[in-house]
Parts: sequence; C-alpha cells; structure tokens
Amino acid sequence: MNIPSIHTIVLALISLSLPACHDTHAAEHEKHEHHEHNTIVVTTPLAKEVVITQQYVCQIRSQRNIEVRALEEGYLEPIQIKEGQAVKAGDVLFSVNPALYKARLDAELAEAQYAQVELANTERLHAQGVVSAQEVALFKAKLGKAKAKAAQAEAELNFTIVRAPFDGIIDRLQQQQGSLVKKEDLLTTLSDNKLMWVYFNVPEARYFEFKALQGKSADSSRLELVDSRIELMLANGNVFNHHAGNFVTVEAKFNNETGNIAFRADFPNPDRLLRHGQTGNILIHHKVKNAIIIPQRATFEVLDKRYVYVIGDDHVVRQRLITIEHEMDDIFVIKSGIGVNDKIVLEGVRQVHEDEKIGEYEFRKPEEALANQKNHAE
Repeated sequence: MNIPSIHTIVLALISLSLPACHDTHAAEHEKHEHHEHNTIVVTTPLAKEVVITQQYVCQIRSQRNIEVRALEEGYLEPIQIKEGQAVKAGDVLFSVNPALYKARLDAELAEAQYAQVELANTERLHAQGVVSAQEVALFKAKLGKAKAKAAQAEAELNFTIVRAPFDGIIDRLQQQQGSLVKKEDLLTTLSDNKLMWVYFNVPEARYFEFKALQGKSADSSRLELVDSRIELMLANGNVFNHHAGNFVTVEAKFNNETGNIAFRADFPNPDRLLRHGQTGNILIHHKVKNAIIIPQRATFEVLDKRYVYVIGDDHVVRQRLITIEHEMDDIFVIKSGIGVNDKIVLEGVRQVHEDEKIGEYEFRKPEEALANQKNHAE
C-alpha cells in the first residue's frame, strides 16, 4: 500500500483552497462593480446666458456684376486689358475699328454744314422779299434734321469704345482681337467687389424668430438682429475677417416650394478676397439670456419626442416631456417642460423606470454636469 507523502498532502490542500479564495474575490469585485453600475446621478437644469449659433448655406455675390456687351458692330482692335485685372471707372475695355463710323460722321457733318449754308441764303432772300417765311422754316427744319443725324453718327462713333462704368475686376474675355462682333455680343463681365452681397435662405418659423428680435427701423426691408452677430465661414473652414454687423435685408416674398425666404447680409471686402460666385456658410450668433440648459445625455427619445426623468420630493421617478428650443453640441436649450428646480436623472437613465421609487442617489451640481460634455443623448 502506497502512503502519500506529507509534501503531496500539503500541495493538494493548497490546490483545494485556491479556487475558493479566487471565487470569493471575484464575487466581491462583481458586487463592487454592480454597486457602481447602479449609482444614480442626479442634477438640475442651469439658467445662464448662452450664445446660440445658427448656420445657413450661402451664395456670395458682388454688389455690382454686369455683362459688358458690344455697342456697335465691327472688328475688335487690340485689347489692352487682361482677365482678372482690376480697372477703374472710365478705363477703355474694348474698341471696335472706327473707320466706318468716322466716315459716316464726316458725311453727316458735311450735310449739316450744307444745310446751314442753304438756310443762310434763304434767310437773305426772305429779307429781300423774294421767298416767303414758310420757305425759311423748311430750311430750318432741314438743318435741324441734318444736325440730329450728325449727333447720332457721333454717338455711334463714341460707342465703338467700351469703357468701364465703375471700378471692378474683369472676368473671362469672351472675344479676342480681330473678332467680328455684332451689337450686344458679350465681351466680358465686370464685378465690383468692394462690398459683397451674401444670400441665404431662412425657414418661415425662423423668420418670425428674427422678426421678434428686430430693433426699431423705418426701413421695412431691413432687419436689425438685436444681440446678434453675423459671420461668414468660407469653403476652407476659416471665418472671414470682416463682419456684416447685425443687419440683414429681407426679400419681398417666400418661396412657395421650399417655404423659405431669402436674407442678404452685406460684407465689406477691402482686400478683394471674396469673388462673385463663391459659396460658404453664414453664422448667426445670438445671445440668449436666462436660457434653461441641460446635458443631452440626461434625455431619451420615444417616438420622436424627447423626455427626461424627474425625481420628486418623494423619490419617485416620473417621465417628463420636454421641448427643445436649440441644440448646442452636447447641450440642449429647453423651451418648456422643466425648470431650474427640477431634479433630473443625469447618469443611469436606462436603469430607472416610470413611477419607480429610488433610494439614495448622487447629486451633481449643474455646473459640473455641464462641464466637458462629450456624450450625446441615449
């Protein structure tokens, strides 16, 4: 008969005791985790001044952007301007060969001079009693007609030179030297970029909100957005370094298909960074005083409606419907449903139920609850 040694017996006893110790430690750890998991954190809404930012896709237009067209038919002479060049009012942009129009003017001036001589002779004969006063009147009319035709020929000659009507930037040249252009053919476009008109569409409901913010103004087409600031975000994500103030221009009618109305904000463009046809985003920053705010993660959604759990003085949990006025990152601005004295469940929203009475809970100050928000609503 083989009798186990003392060393073997000791090892066996140790091996039997280890699982029991391990199971005890695991149970205590699981109990600790379960206790932490069940901790309900409660807070209250906070009333404070916040800045709400509304964003709209926009189109950037020059204050003046015109088509430059030929005024007379003919062959284009050498073009002295270049695409993208800045020009001043009165600068020559294009010129049509003027030979034909110069010859026509000379002919009409000669006709007017001839009519002048005829009138002078007729007046002399009338003074001698040879011709009637009616004959003099006819020659005066002939002279007036000749002068009118000469003035027309002179205007046509002047129209062979196309000048810039205002300071601006030349766009693409549609015709080149030697091209035969006809009257009203497009030559280029000219943009005045000192002031840019930025258009964006506003929904009807938001339009009424802006009207409520309007200051006193005699101009019904202009809205002053009190306690607001308007910025322009460019396509590269940078904010344009000039502001539009807090005035916008409102168009006359709504778009029946979209339910929107067009607003226009005016941005100074002294550095000529903005060009006609660009796109971007309008940012309207509006200051709201005494706004009721809560973390998004304190809310939950049921059938497209937003709720919070409110804990009463009797420690009973009750579901409360809330209305969201604005959404800011991880924060909701509340329009109605709760007040600053209501205790709401911040952490553990999925662990509580309607009409459930809870025992102890952890209260967290609203300032702490709103600090460094990263989580969205459940």
